[in-house]
Amino acid sequence: MMDAPTTTKAAEDADGREPGATDTYDTRVPGGKHLPSAGEKKSATADENEPRISEGGSADAVLVRRTLAEIAPVADRVTSYFYALLFIRNPELREMFPVAMDTQRDRLLKALLTAAEHMDDTPVLTSYLENLGRGHRKYGTHSAHYPAVGEALIGALVRYATATWDEETEAAWVRTYTTISQIMIDAAAADERSAPAWWQAEVVSHDLRTPDVAVVTLRPDQPYPFLAGQYTTLETPWWPRIWRHYSFASAPRPDGLLSLHVKAVPAGWVSNALVHRARPGDVLRLGPPAGSMTVDHATDTGLLCVGGGTGIAPIKALVEDVAEHGDRRPVDVFYGARSGHDLYDIDTMLRLQKTFPWLSVHPVTEEQGKLPEAVCRFGPWGERDAYLSGPLGMVRRGVDALRGAGVPAERIRHDFLSELAPTPSDQPRSGACMARTPSMLPSR
Repeated sequence: MMDAPTTTKAAEDADGREPGATDTYDTRVPGGKHLPSAGEKKSATADENEPRISEGGSADAVLVRRTLAEIAPVADRVTSYFYALLFIRNPELREMFPVAMDTQRDRLLKALLTAAEHMDDTPVLTSYLENLGRGHRKYGTHSAHYPAVGEALIGALVRYATATWDEETEAAWVRTYTTISQIMIDAAAADERSAPAWWQAEVVSHDLRTPDVAVVTLRPDQPYPFLAGQYTTLETPWWPRIWRHYSFASAPRPDGLLSLHVKAVPAGWVSNALVHRARPGDVLRLGPPAGSMTVDHATDTGLLCVGGGTGIAPIKALVEDVAEHGDRRPVDVFYGARSGHDLYDIDTMLRLQKTFPWLSVHPVTEEQGKLPEAVCRFGPWGERDAYLSGPLGMVRRGVDALRGAGVPAERIRHDFLSELAPTPSDQPRSGACMARTPSMLPSR
């Protein structure tokens, strides 16, 4: 029942669909264990016997991570088997997915594994799952759909985690999935009381900035509350059931209009439709806003913003947000692209720089080196809150570079929880700008 962003929110992203299940689906898991259905409460005995969190992490977390480590080399096979179980046992669920599964077939399992990996980081896990739970309403997901997903997950793990799987591990995974699903169910139920499952949004303008980049402005059919730095999921009439993530390119506007920057990527169905086919009058569908890359206006800490390509969209929104709140904190924006021609929004950023004396804009092209390394030539940045948006590879390098330059990890903000999961060996060396690739969860 999960989807997990895996590329820049301002660019094309494959967003997973959600399966569901019938109300009468058997909730027993392999080995005879019972997978609690939505809303089912654990007994007092179960609570008493449940492993407690310790300084080194919970006993469940240790068992879950052993399983993750074992299946990492065969993640493709685990994913295929997971969906085979899901569709064979619940053939009616197949129609909830796009016809072409190749671009996003691993999103559901990957999100489940991501949540399990972060099970001991309660604030991060809860925020991540609540966003997913709210977002999944747009697919028509209901609480009764979750047990089927849990059944398929346990079944796939039983098949491939042969070295680490035992009765104790199975029980840990059942508890973990029950926790994951309940957080999502509760978030969806709370959201249902105040917001629609999706919004209709009319295209009111379409500005082709380069042959492959368009600025698309939308008018939602009802108020769409969001924060600068957040993103939306979007479905077009040309590719039903295929959703993509795009960041908002401005802070909330008085007229309620929404602006997105879209780059047409090779074989990108949605992005190419938005750049080359969409016209004023077309109606799209939006999911709820999500993302935590927002400004804390309770502090006056300076901002370091790094945007690559269309990743400049949420960075621009953050600058507008700071200005609207009357802040005078220093803000440095590094805007990177392959060439000067690809800095399609540089004029806008330079106009903002002239307007606000606290803003400094630094264009960076490939001739000047990689964007994260260029950032490290300035500074120091240790006292700044850092924001990264752009292609995944750039964000990976940027996180390492900034940590190496002395920016505390907790001050580096991006929306790539499912992709940037560093291991203890990824701790940065102080005083150096690094360009390593962090360890990741099982790849597709």
